[in-house]
Amino acid sequence: MTETARILIIDDDESIRKALSAVLEDKGYIVDTAQCGSEAIEKSKTSFYNVALIDIRLPDIEGTRLLKALNDTVPPMIKIIVTGYPSLANAVEAVNKGADAYILKPLVMDNVLKTIREHLKRQQEARKYSEERVAEFIETRAKELEAEEAAQRIR
Repeated sequence: MTETARILIIDDDESIRKALSAVLEDKGYIVDTAQCGSEAIEKSKTSFYNVALIDIRLPDIEGTRLLKALNDTVPPMIKIIVTGYPSLANAVEAVNKGADAYILKPLVMDNVLKTIREHLKRQQEARKYSEERVAEFIETRAKELEAEEAAQRIR
């Protein structure tokens, strides 16, 4: 990414928040943390995050329910479920509720970083595509207005 990505780590385990923060900050990301779902929701209302790493079990809400509760952003926030309690049922639920990825604990940092990089690349490509579409629309609309103005002058 050309700009520094912002990552929100949502986990009730302080040691996981600190370890992830240290590694991600060392890789150049801007990192914020939340220890529960309600704190994450409030932070997402006031700050933009490219990525949210969401523990599936939080003290106040299930991570899968938090997927929908986090503020919608443009471009859409990448939401990655992190769990030490993997099951087919919660993996399917996470994907159905909007998780972009599903990572198992104990965390393998190379896999976490690879997943984040891949999703940030897709996010940037989608953003670039959207910007190109807006530019095309503006260019087309400007040509239409010029044609209308020229037609008005002829009359």
